[in-house]
Amino acid sequence: MAARRTLRVGIDVGGTFTDLVATESWSGRVATRKVPSTPREPQRAVINALTSLLAEYESPAVEFLAHSTTIATNALLGQVGLEPPRVVLITTEGFRDLIEIGRQNRSAVYDLFVERPPQLVARGDRLTVRERLDHRGNVIVPLDDAGVTGVCEKVRARDAASVAICLLHSYANDVHERRLAEALARALPRVRIALSSHVDPQYREYERCSTTVVNAALAPIVEGYLERLIAQLRADGIEAPLYVMRSDGGMSRATHILTRPAALLESGPASGAIASAALGVRVGARRLLSFDMGGTTAKAGTILDGVAQVAYEFEAAGAAHSGRAIKGSGYPVRFPFVDLAEVSAGGGTIAWLDDAGALRVGPHSAGADPGPACYGESDRATVTDANVVLGRLNQTHLLGGGFPIDAARARAAILPLANALDGPVEAAAAGIVALIDDAMAKALRIVTIERGIDPRDFTLVAFGGGGPLHACALADELEIHRIIVPAHPGLFSAFGLLDAELRVNELWPVLAAADALDMDSMEHNFADGEQRARAELLQQGAHAGTIAFRREYDARYRGQSFELTVAHDSDRERIAREFHAAHRARYGYDAPGEVVEIVNARLTATGSVMLRQAQHDTGRTHLAESDSVVLRQAQDDNERKVWIDGAFVAVPVFARQALAPRRKIEGPAIVEQYDTTTYLAPSWEMTVEEDLLLLHKGNL
Repeated sequence: MAARRTLRVGIDVGGTFTDLVATESWSGRVATRKVPSTPREPQRAVINALTSLLAEYESPAVEFLAHSTTIATNALLGQVGLEPPRVVLITTEGFRDLIEIGRQNRSAVYDLFVERPPQLVARGDRLTVRERLDHRGNVIVPLDDAGVTGVCEKVRARDAASVAICLLHSYANDVHERRLAEALARALPRVRIALSSHVDPQYREYERCSTTVVNAALAPIVEGYLERLIAQLRADGIEAPLYVMRSDGGMSRATHILTRPAALLESGPASGAIASAALGVRVGARRLLSFDMGGTTAKAGTILDGVAQVAYEFEAAGAAHSGRAIKGSGYPVRFPFVDLAEVSAGGGTIAWLDDAGALRVGPHSAGADPGPACYGESDRATVTDANVVLGRLNQTHLLGGGFPIDAARARAAILPLANALDGPVEAAAAGIVALIDDAMAKALRIVTIERGIDPRDFTLVAFGGGGPLHACALADELEIHRIIVPAHPGLFSAFGLLDAELRVNELWPVLAAADALDMDSMEHNFADGEQRARAELLQQGAHAGTIAFRREYDARYRGQSFELTVAHDSDRERIAREFHAAHRARYGYDAPGEVVEIVNARLTATGSVMLRQAQHDTGRTHLAESDSVVLRQAQDDNERKVWIDGAFVAVPVFARQALAPRRKIEGPAIVEQYDTTTYLAPSWEMTVEEDLLLLHKGNL
């Protein structure tokens, strides 16, 4: 009997485009689609991409469908139609205003009129109960039946969609939180309930409370979105389970993410870093910098030994300055997330003049609607328009001829800026590109130099619709000598969805000196956690043979207010030495005489939905008809005038699909393909290696 013909599909929803990649089970070939995003109804773009894909086949079954989404972040940012619902917070008597008092961080220290983010729980919806535990979890004041009944009635009167329960020291003992949740579930079965002891069982009351409230606020929005998407998939005959990318680079079954919807806040950016990590493993590169430039933002991350670096706390929907998160500007959330620096620098980033007449770029973006001026709907100059004017981008079309470009309109949009600057349009366009390159270089410095890492030791992986266009300039800025452009750069984040593994995280507080750890107790806790995590992974569809575990500790010097994560070891002294080394690597010094304190124990479990298959030949891509147009138009003898160092220079333009393996090209040159354009700057050289473009500084 013939093998079943199936597809594995990954769909990444971006600010400008929604990208789809699919692998064919019968051939290993890759099919790709790129459709405009629909910000107000993101599920519509997902369905549009799938519909476009499946129209090319007779009867393939989708066996695996993975998805990354910005729905959670957009909701906290206040997108129209995604306003957070009414949330009730139940906390310990005397702590009603904890969520508003916070840490007293000011996002703008010298601004007397600075405003904090809107509260997700109105003061009248913050309820208290009389109870108290100490920091070890011992009951000081019991929770009585009258208090439970009374708070249930108050919640009923408010007709809230969600309830966040965050009681003092419940990370050490969840007995009171569970009792409240059980009573609420009986009295109000349709209300969603978030328990801090389940969502974030760590000490530091404000951060735990904020994380729980964010989860409660997002639960109805995420649940509604996933229900609509799944319903449409089923209506279209797609029965494959839906998986979603989490902030930490792991996958979860859509039905399992609803208990921790805040884990989706960094869903979109994570997939690109995971794809970079998989690429590094494939080519044997241990130290990579992932650089993703899309239509709205640019993101940079660090890959060490095949693993994307992860952090454990961030401020959701907060502001950033030059890629650095501004404390006090968002909602603190404690979940693992891929550690990325993100700047408002994309193809749609708008150029403008400030009050002093100086040229500025960003942070505002033209997004998908209306998009850059060259798309035909706007008159605002953007980075994409600048690249068109400079000749780096095709003057008539993108997406293999399927997306028309109006070069004259791009030039007209930049002309007012050039006139104000008293220079030619090309000089203004070059200034726009230089400014955006500088902004993106700062993001790369944050994840390297500011982490004690030398970027010169790394290989840059450039992807996204604009990454390969700007990669040489960024590499020059950081003295990086090697760049990899993957096979489908503009769709690379979607490939990360196919490479990602299912992931389950567990955490429990320890709060003990490293030399006093009860290792028998630690082993018991880890073993129990592994048993629970294995069961959950199997329930989500993981193959038993792929499940693996990683044990870690959050450690600090006693008296510090921040932690570093180090690997678990059965030897207490080795744990302390590991922390000293990690502290020295991050901060430049260590203190061997100080007591090392273990704050939390962490367990990460991973597993794949199916056994890994042999590496696909991603060079043999299933091309849309429009891609063939590019192959015919961009041959080796094709040239385009490109603005370089103050003058137009005739630069060869190549079709990537037509480049033979081992082909060597000297810069300047341009390589065009369906989803991006690679600009090879002067003094750079390129080699075609299988399905990759390897860019080198200087001689090969």
